[in-house]
Amino acid sequence: MCAICGCDGEAKPSVLDLQTGRRTAIELPAHEHVHADGTRHSHPPEHQHGHPHDHDHDHNLDHGHDHAHQHGTTVALEARILAKNDALAQQNRGWFLGREILALNLVSAPGAGKTTLLERTIRDLRDELPLYVLEGDQATANDGERIRAAGAAVVQINTGTGCHLDATMVARGLAELKPPPGSVVLIENIGNLVCPALFDLGERAKVAIFSVTEGEDKPLKYPHMFRAADLVIFNKIDLLPHLDFDLARAEANARAVNSEIALLRVSARTGEGLDSWYEWLRREWAAAREATFA
Repeated sequence: MCAICGCDGEAKPSVLDLQTGRRTAIELPAHEHVHADGTRHSHPPEHQHGHPHDHDHDHNLDHGHDHAHQHGTTVALEARILAKNDALAQQNRGWFLGREILALNLVSAPGAGKTTLLERTIRDLRDELPLYVLEGDQATANDGERIRAAGAAVVQINTGTGCHLDATMVARGLAELKPPPGSVVLIENIGNLVCPALFDLGERAKVAIFSVTEGEDKPLKYPHMFRAADLVIFNKIDLLPHLDFDLARAEANARAVNSEIALLRVSARTGEGLDSWYEWLRREWAAAREATFA
C-alpha cells in the first residue's frame, strides 16, 4: 500500500456505507518492486513481501553492500508513489471544485478529539450546513457509527494496516457517499502526524487538532504536518487548569513552523470556543462555493 512508511499488509482497505450497510473493497493500483540492482517488476496490491524469495536472497548476496544504490531506488519509488497520489488528488480537487464542495482533511495524533469535535459540530450545524463525512480508521466502524448517530451521512473507510488515507481511498469513499453540490465533506484521517502530512487528498485545507494533553513542542517534532496545516485547533482547553501545559508556548511553536497558520482554542466537550470554529467553517464554505467562478 505505501512504500513511504511500509504499511503494506494482508488486511485490505474497504469502504462501508453506514446508511446502506454495503461494504466494498478498494482495489489499489499495482505497485513496482525495485531490487537493489535496479531490476523492476510489478505486483498486484495483494502481493506480500514478508515471505522469502530465492531470487531476493540472491540479490541480497550480490548487492547487499550497495546501500547507496538501494537508497536511490527507494527514494525514486517514493517519489513515484507520491506523484501518482498527487495526480489522483488533483482529480479529487477538480471534482470538489466543480461541485462547489468544501472538503477538509482533519488530522491529529490519536486521542486528540477529532471524532468528538465532529460529533459536536454536526449536532450544532446540521440544520445550517449540509455536512457529510468520510471516516478513516484501520479497523471497526465505531467512529462512523458515532458520526451517523450525530446526524450526518457517513462512509467508513477501513485501511487495514494502512496508517493514512490516500487519494484513491477518498475517491472510492466519495463514490459511496455521493455528497451533493454545495455540501461540506469532512474527512477524518487516521490518527497519525507523519504520513497524512505527505498524502494530498484533494482537500481545500488541512485542519490539525492538537490536544492540550500533548506536549507544547509537538509542532517542532512534527513540522511537516504543522507546515501543511491551514488551521490548528487546540482542543480540550477545559483541562488546562489540571495540566502543566503552556498554551501560549505551543501556539508560538506552531507559528515558528508555519507563520501563516490560523489558531483556535476550543473545548469540544464544553463548547467553549466553538463559535470561532463554526465561523471559520462558514467562511471556508462560502469561499469554496465562490472558487468555481474565481
